[in-house]
Amino acid sequence: MIQLTRFALSLASLSLLAGCSTVSDLVTTNLPDGHKGRAKIVIDLRKQKASLYKGKVEVAESRISAGREGHDTPSGKFSVIRKDEDHHSSVYGDYVDDRGQVVVANVDARKTSRPPHTHFMGASMPFFVEFMPGYGLHAGYLPGYPASHGCVRMPFWKARQFYIAAKMDTPIIIKKG
Repeated sequence: MIQLTRFALSLASLSLLAGCSTVSDLVTTNLPDGHKGRAKIVIDLRKQKASLYKGKVEVAESRISAGREGHDTPSGKFSVIRKDEDHHSSVYGDYVDDRGQVVVANVDARKTSRPPHTHFMGASMPFFVEFMPGYGLHAGYLPGYPASHGCVRMPFWKARQFYIAAKMDTPIIIKKG
């Protein structure tokens, strides 16, 4: 009975940790012991999948949500040009009042006028790895289909893993599929 209770508590703890993520989203390393090699990130837009390589070995993969129609994620060969662990969008976010209450949600600050007595609060993009000005990989919501404004969204723990592995100039290859 005690073992069953411990198992139930462990399962409940794992469920809380996982939230909307799958258990594989929580795995933060898959590296063989002593494996060396330069990191490389490959994004497959058709499969909505990101792969992290060390040398020629795939060490991690993640489901993603890339750009939706009209906000396509660019394809091609890129490299990391900037990293920001606590990035916030300068374009997409909410207008909030002085107490932090959302007045107008999900705005494009270039297109939506700011209501009086509000300020712009950019959308949070943790573990931002920029590969082209205005485009990057980061933690975010994954509805199961392309839904972003062009960035590549990943589960929180996977975005963290890719962020840690990526260095400046790490190659990022984005394939249409």
